[in-house]
Amino acid sequence: MPAAPLRVGILNDMAASPAAPLNIEHWLRVAADELIGNGRLDRDVEFVYGCGLGLPSGTAAAVERAYASLAGQDVLLVIGPAIGDNALAATPCAELHAIPTINWAGSERARSQYMFHLQVGSHEDESILLAQYLHASGYKRVAVAYDRSPIGRRHFQFLQLEAEILGLTIAAALPLPPMAETADATPLLEARPDAVLYLGLGVAAPAIARALSAANYTGPRAMNTAGIRGYAPDFAQAIEGWVYVDMHADGNHTLAALRQAHKIPPSGALAAAKGYDLGRLMAEGLARASEHTRVGVRKGLEQIKFLPAAEGHEGTLLGFGHYDRGALHGRYLVLRQWWNGESIER
Repeated sequence: MPAAPLRVGILNDMAASPAAPLNIEHWLRVAADELIGNGRLDRDVEFVYGCGLGLPSGTAAAVERAYASLAGQDVLLVIGPAIGDNALAATPCAELHAIPTINWAGSERARSQYMFHLQVGSHEDESILLAQYLHASGYKRVAVAYDRSPIGRRHFQFLQLEAEILGLTIAAALPLPPMAETADATPLLEARPDAVLYLGLGVAAPAIARALSAANYTGPRAMNTAGIRGYAPDFAQAIEGWVYVDMHADGNHTLAALRQAHKIPPSGALAAAKGYDLGRLMAEGLARASEHTRVGVRKGLEQIKFLPAAEGHEGTLLGFGHYDRGALHGRYLVLRQWWNGESIER
């Protein structure tokens, strides 16, 4: 009789039902099969879903219910959520149920004893990188549109702190509803900025981009990792010419080998990089666990060190440790620009 599989929960905070599996499951399976194939895992890994439409269009309570459903299905580890607001909501759940969890959102506040974090962006680091980019480009006055949400406010807070250090002036600030479909760029442009910046989840980004275009603004424009939504063609068209923060670099050797092995086109590089990194953290945590218990897997995750990351610039490393819950170490944020529908590294 084969050994019982290791059960891993996938917390989908972007849908109310598991009608279609997340693309991330493919990469979790790839990483698990690699370690099964080389004998480091002695049994199969089984994935089960917990679904709850979270913020900003849903509720934090839906995420909490989805997490509780996974806790009742004997999972050793939870993967998710993907959105920062929901990762914050899920962090107390990880502590309550004592289940090691790896969220792949942007908030460094979504970390705890049981909540681990693969930074797919950062509400803190991205804003610092963007401020440094704007300053290095010689811009003095910046107008900022940001989501009126925990994500947008956190981005804006760290932008203000770095701008003060660099002598960069925030000439205007426009808070937006995070689900806004229309926007008025007048308050931004009346400040006569050298550049315009958007910070947030990204749903409202096309609205502000269209408003700037309608006002014939052609100056420098930049945004946080909201720009990765540009891998959808309609979104890329809306933010043509915008500089943004991404998670993959053309010169990353680990990503290049992964793309070659799986025949991944440039448009799939980001999804492959974050998915494979997340999958390896999961598989390594299970393989390094001293026993197949939730506590054992938590300790296994803490033993992961110095894995070359597919995300970030070459030299970025993956790992955790005692009180270290941020997986990516090094230059993991990459400035890119949408140009003629393609993402170009700057």
